[in-house]
Amino acid sequence: MAPSMSSVPSPQSPPYRITLFYGPEPVEGDPVRLSCVFNVKKRSWKGGIQVAVELDEGQVARARQTMGFEEWMRAALAGIPEQERADYADRAQDLFVQGLCALKLDLAIEAGLQQANCSIEADALTGELDRAIAQQEDRLKSQILTELDISG
Repeated sequence: MAPSMSSVPSPQSPPYRITLFYGPEPVEGDPVRLSCVFNVKKRSWKGGIQVAVELDEGQVARARQTMGFEEWMRAALAGIPEQERADYADRAQDLFVQGLCALKLDLAIEAGLQQANCSIEADALTGELDRAIAQQEDRLKSQILTELDISG
């Protein structure tokens, strides 16, 4: 008698594998813009691409305000020894910008991303990003806490 096959479907692999390459870093020649660069690989592509995602200071400030980021971060770091809080806060700022860039990258992928190295300019997808930040606030905060290895 042959072994029976499981009727549980195997989980679907995500269509894209996205890895942060580096960032955030200031955009060369424009100190009010930040950029994160991601490696993006779609299953059907032979190779991956690099996508630079830019944000300007205004977008980051709006996101901080929308999420109440500063107050939330102070509360989240309350249990961290005082002498370590500045390091955690600096790392949280980088993670916050990385999360915003990743969210903007997701929006660009939904809009259709070609298989070519590219940049998503700071002024692209601004309205969509503002809406997504409001919808994804809890997920962004959870990711930051996980990366900092602290509980919320």
